[in-house]
Amino acid sequence: MRTRLLDLNDPDAFVAGVPHDTFAHWRRTDPVHWTDEPDGPGHWSLFAYDEVCAANRDAETFSSEVGGTLLMTPEEEVMAQLRMLMLNMDPPRHTRYRMLVSRGFTPRVIRQLEEHIVDTTRAIVDRVIGRGECDFVTDLAAELPLQVIAEMMGVPQEDRHKLFEWSNRMIGSDDPEYQVGEDAQSQAQMELFAYAQSLAEERRAHPHDDILSTLLQAEVDGDRLSELELNLFFLLLAVAGNETTRNLTAHGMHALFEHPDERKKLQADMSLLPSAIEEMLRWGTPVMYFRRTATRDVLLRDKQIAQGDKVALWYISANRDESQFEDPYEFRVGRAPNEHIAFGGKGPHFCLGANLARVELRAIFHEVLTRMSDMEPTAEPQRLRSNFINGIKHMPVRYTPA
Repeated sequence: MRTRLLDLNDPDAFVAGVPHDTFAHWRRTDPVHWTDEPDGPGHWSLFAYDEVCAANRDAETFSSEVGGTLLMTPEEEVMAQLRMLMLNMDPPRHTRYRMLVSRGFTPRVIRQLEEHIVDTTRAIVDRVIGRGECDFVTDLAAELPLQVIAEMMGVPQEDRHKLFEWSNRMIGSDDPEYQVGEDAQSQAQMELFAYAQSLAEERRAHPHDDILSTLLQAEVDGDRLSELELNLFFLLLAVAGNETTRNLTAHGMHALFEHPDERKKLQADMSLLPSAIEEMLRWGTPVMYFRRTATRDVLLRDKQIAQGDKVALWYISANRDESQFEDPYEFRVGRAPNEHIAFGGKGPHFCLGANLARVELRAIFHEVLTRMSDMEPTAEPQRLRSNFINGIKHMPVRYTPA
């Protein structure tokens, strides 16, 4: 039977689920594929594991800074501002900026936080366990990363849901639930910037042991961060620190719902939890692609990519590559080896919060699988309308109250 190929430019193609059949077709037939765009010059799509990994490592050839990391290229005035966001920088500039915040995410720092994260998770579960039902996404999956990143950044806990709302409106701007107006995305960004400036003023007067206080004292090449640079750091940490882990948690639980035998295996042997989390990362890859721009002519699998061409690195496709993963469409809590690239793969842009995300995921799944062991869905999950973020907005569940 012929595969019905979906248009990967169209966010609607992802609402019913990730179009894995389309990705599999292109991996098989044309893994370095030219993709036409309805309102643009077109771009190359890399679908296979080896090419995605190679391009991810080679920042000199495949630049984040030239045209940013999203397929839509903004006006140059906007792009100049976006280049001040660490995500849209290349080494060595990216390396200097990354060092400013990397000390807050080292394995040693995360180990010191682990007990507190476990305590926080227990309190989150305590608040909903007596109800017997909840929205898994908003009540559980979102709460832990929100509380943790708010605390690390110096955001008062009573303000954490502002971060949730702003990140939804910025990341989910193609989704009707979050697109509350034509300028919802830019309005959310302005509100977040205003909040960051207000909090920065307070921290200048009263420094705390948090990332914002550290950034206020930081220097790059002898200069303090400008107000805009500080705001953009705040935006990146606020969005990345809650959005991806929230979606990964939801996808992980949904995968366990869909694979009851694997769930039973995990609940019978919780020592499998670390490998199960790696499989959730592979299975539910939260950031589906990042864009790069070719800085020189380069040949990939006999395809000539020209200098200036846009190139999409489809991590979600690479993580189901049959040449890399045995039976990639099987969800296995004990899968080994599992060299997934859900955190971006090896390279300068490897996810800064990977260690933190793993600790949070271990904590939340340990609590849910042991204390809410009979949890089951009561409706199909509602997916985010996006071809960039693999998101689940809502997933109602029930369980025995305790």
